[in-house]
Amino acid sequence: MTEGTTSAASEGGDTLTRLEQEGEIAADYLEGLLDIADLDGDIDMDVEADRASVSIISDSGSRDLNKLVGREGEVLEALQELTRLAVHRETGDRSRLMLDIAGYRARKRAELSELGAKAAAEAKSTGEPVKLKPMTPFERKVVHDAVKSAGLRSESEGEEPQRFVVVLPA
Repeated sequence: MTEGTTSAASEGGDTLTRLEQEGEIAADYLEGLLDIADLDGDIDMDVEADRASVSIISDSGSRDLNKLVGREGEVLEALQELTRLAVHRETGDRSRLMLDIAGYRARKRAELSELGAKAAAEAKSTGEPVKLKPMTPFERKVVHDAVKSAGLRSESEGEEPQRFVVVLPA
């Protein structure tokens, strides 16, 4: 192995170790939160797309966990930010950790991928840009990825919280 290859492999290992550490810190924080709220849930950790991913799941149905998702995922977004802050407090580094509760984000990702594909098909067939409703950064990212995989380009326009995706024809 050459020195450059060793360095790249070491850097990849360091990144994975750092992301796993973020997941551990987040899991500890979230377990404490579940205890305080007297909610049952299991914590699942992973590393996906160069970011730590933590999920709270429940065997006994997710009715109680839905309280942690909130309307349109608002509570989930807030908990994700609080969890990122807890990781930042421990590591000193900004975290891009992704939190999912009761499969909400996974379901939302599937819906948004379908929306992005439909918007791309519409832009292809009409030759006109397709403007979508305002979305969170997570939602816009999923739509951008779906549009890109359909072979088109998209842009975000507007100011938060009214920022939205525009799918551009070829």
